[in-house]
Amino acid sequence: MTGTERTRRTRWVAGSAVALAVLFAGAATVASARDDGADHHATATAPRTPAADSADAGFARDMAVHHQQAVEMSFIVRDRTKDEDVRRLAYDIANTQANQRGMLLGWLDLWELPKAAAGQEPMAWMDGQHGGHDGHDMGDMDGMDGMDGMSGSGGGYQAHDGSLMPGMATRTELDRLRKASGKQAEILYLQLMTDHHKGGVDMARGCVSLCTVKAEKRLAQGMVAAQQSELDAMAEMLAQRGAAPRS
Repeated sequence: MTGTERTRRTRWVAGSAVALAVLFAGAATVASARDDGADHHATATAPRTPAADSADAGFARDMAVHHQQAVEMSFIVRDRTKDEDVRRLAYDIANTQANQRGMLLGWLDLWELPKAAAGQEPMAWMDGQHGGHDGHDMGDMDGMDGMDGMSGSGGGYQAHDGSLMPGMATRTELDRLRKASGKQAEILYLQLMTDHHKGGVDMARGCVSLCTVKAEKRLAQGMVAAQQSELDAMAEMLAQRGAAPRS
């Protein structure tokens, strides 16, 4: 066997190993989303997949939309500044949230549930927080109370100017970001993304409390930890630019 043939064979084997690893990982994700941690020897009393109006489905739908805007804002600021720190943060956020969005939409497909719930307000799945679900009520959702656009009942959210959920930027704010440049764009992006992360953290905490699919609860818990870390980093970056998060 020539050196060239050995190189081709090595690449083929390596490529096959990667493909198999992806296949097995995907199978594991599907299995966990369908029936994570279930005892197959016990009689199942709960449905194998979430209902359309469940917290699991609601969180997947709403967070997919929420994440999409974070990706959009990150791509906008990438073209409005040359600051490497901001561009690196924007890349990390866009990459992470695009991947998570894919997982959430994939679960909805797996559960054969719609990606949009007709007639259901955004955040309605968080109504279970009211009155205390497992001792957890809306008062524990840091930053949720008093956020602009919150309706007076349950976890419902009053959409306004394209802002569909807590923390989401309005169309007007996105237009301002598109027109800004340099330091001005950096500050506005960091402020908008800070608000966005705060809303996202509250939603993820709601899923940790209300969702039943273990894989989804783990993803939500990871979102809380990662976005809280990014909130701390963005506060420091704003301070370096003589600015602060919006009140």
